[in-house]
Amino acid sequence: MAATTLVAVSPVGANGAPAPSVNAVMSNADLDAATIPQLQTRMAKGALTAVGLTEAYLGRIHQLEPKVHSILFLDPTAVSQARASDERRRRGHVLGPLDGIPVLLKDNIDTRDLPTTAGSRALLAKNPVKDAPLVTALRRAGAVILGKANLSEWANFRSTTSTSGWSGVGGQTNNPYVLDRNPCGSSSGSAAAVAASLAQVAIGTETDGSIVCPGGQNGIVGIKPTLGVISGAGIVPISHEQDTAGPFGRHVVDVALTLSVLAGKDYVPPTTSLRGKRIGVWAMAGTDAGVDKVMQETVAALTKAGATVVDVVPANQDTIGNDELPALLAEFKHDLNAYLATRPGVPQTLADLIAFNQHDPVELSKFGQELFEQAQAAPPITDPTYLKQRAEATDLARHSIDDLIAADHLDAIIAPTNGPAWVTDYAKGDVDEIGSSTPAAVAGYPDITVPAGFAGPLPIGVSFMAGKNSDAHLVALAAAFERLTAARQAPKFLPTSP
Repeated sequence: MAATTLVAVSPVGANGAPAPSVNAVMSNADLDAATIPQLQTRMAKGALTAVGLTEAYLGRIHQLEPKVHSILFLDPTAVSQARASDERRRRGHVLGPLDGIPVLLKDNIDTRDLPTTAGSRALLAKNPVKDAPLVTALRRAGAVILGKANLSEWANFRSTTSTSGWSGVGGQTNNPYVLDRNPCGSSSGSAAAVAASLAQVAIGTETDGSIVCPGGQNGIVGIKPTLGVISGAGIVPISHEQDTAGPFGRHVVDVALTLSVLAGKDYVPPTTSLRGKRIGVWAMAGTDAGVDKVMQETVAALTKAGATVVDVVPANQDTIGNDELPALLAEFKHDLNAYLATRPGVPQTLADLIAFNQHDPVELSKFGQELFEQAQAAPPITDPTYLKQRAEATDLARHSIDDLIAADHLDAIIAPTNGPAWVTDYAKGDVDEIGSSTPAAVAGYPDITVPAGFAGPLPIGVSFMAGKNSDAHLVALAAAFERLTAARQAPKFLPTSP
């Protein structure tokens, strides 16, 4: 557990005795491989209990969290939540596929009974007054809230030279494949924890890349749904125009089941063949030799499976990128001030946060707050220049996807999600050279990353993108790709790699 953990429990049995080892309930390999439907089948047969599953995850957290540093706060009621799930099952009243399933939440999602800090020491003083709607949905579905995951502080929107996975509250989250490599961000802890099998699923958030990049870089599945599919209330914001929550899992079916609970709509994919599908390939060739190899293997696998692949390049990416940041700065100031007004007992404005950081001994120890300062100086969201930039960015981003799909009759566009994870280095900051998340992020369209291969010991993901509300269609394609490639391998927690 990170040294700054404020709420934690040791893994204990239901009677207060030391928890069983992971192997006493499920092997490490079994925890990594089991899907939610498989776990539910075992619980239905009496071969597993929610308490046993929760204790297995708590035992693994106790074992591996000192290496990964992915969790900020553990919920001391987790075993009690699991016990309540087991009692419901004994009465024949299972609430659904997430009943008894351990879930972690990114720590920018409001929880009434645990801190919600966005990684900042400025928000430690007082918890939110109520759960975010998505947390309420998880609780009603019977999910076991294990705790809160570390993140890139303020969802990576504080500094132009920030390092993903670092926060003033939690320190640095590590990539479980190679521990000195970066997990990407900003949903760093959520993705790293799922990759390390510290939870069955986790919830992250994305403005641009913050679900799909850590998903790809940590070798798991992550979906950024269409904007508005999941309620954004009760989440520390960057932009109402782009922000969305989304689930992580080691398996597409787990992500689909979790998305279904969060959205209140069924996203569980039917069995779909890739044969006859038309897939646009935005290869981004030349960025990295390892990525090029994975994309070549992906194209070969799709072709062998009967899909038709078409080379594509979305238009106007430079203009979209140039418009995006000024728009986000204005939206961040407006949206964050509105959010802080719902949090009594913590700083109430962006200006207050800037002042807090200037006097805190930890907050500015690794990098500055240039984006905070630029946002504070940004125009209001009624400003004509802002309105033009936002409208242009959104329109171009949507056309960059919609026009390709229409012109080539595509079922989806794929692109590399990430390059090989870089060495975490506070002097250099992040070294993310793959920008495939931006079109879907700015458009508000869905984007799902699936493990596709490796560059040495480091995972590479492939992103599936399409138009508005194509989420279920993309989940089905992602599931077919997962079955085809079976590319994911469990992490080995290597200390370093050449």
